[in-house]
Amino acid sequence: MTYLQLINNVLIRLRETQVSTNNETAYSSLIGLFVNDAKRQIEDSFNWNVLGQTVTITTVAATYQYSMTGAGQKFQVQDAINTTSNIGMQNITFVEMNRYQNLVPTTNGIPQYYTFDGVDGSGDTKVVLFPRPDGVYSIPFSVTVPQAALAADGTSVLVPDFLVVQNAYARALVERGEDGGLGSSEAYQLYKGMLADQIALESTRYPESQEFIAI
Repeated sequence: MTYLQLINNVLIRLRETQVSTNNETAYSSLIGLFVNDAKRQIEDSFNWNVLGQTVTITTVAATYQYSMTGAGQKFQVQDAINTTSNIGMQNITFVEMNRYQNLVPTTNGIPQYYTFDGVDGSGDTKVVLFPRPDGVYSIPFSVTVPQAALAADGTSVLVPDFLVVQNAYARALVERGEDGGLGSSEAYQLYKGMLADQIALESTRYPESQEFIAI
């Protein structure tokens, strides 16, 4: 569904008049906020395949800090590899990386380790590599990146649209109060059941989602 369709779907459930643009009325604007809140909560609940993308770092000799362009700050890393050298990259702690980079002598060579440290002027997270690259290496990061907040009427949501509608509807019921229809707690319980079902369905396609590690 598009942003406008999501809003109208919620309005119909609330027995309200549909709109021709997302900000046509104060109430449709409020529902639009609930739609985006719902989208964000659903995105945070699981590593949805539809949100997957690849951010590739191409190194320059002696430069060891790079921006994860377009990834923002809420991404999750699924994998990182140095395809030039055919090795898997290992995520290490900030403390380890800080000592590698600042205690002499520093090491130049094939990047094998990474950690994240700060953001750039565009709000994208910066990644630090070690050893410091001694040449050009291609390092693709497979990441899950939330979709930008919906704003234009025609923008389609990426995560399951029926979950967004049900979540936004429950939020709208909380805001408006009970009116003889479905209760907000009932609507939210329906949403949680639908979310669990969808996560279980998608998890069957990805073995890593079914792993449980004892701590």
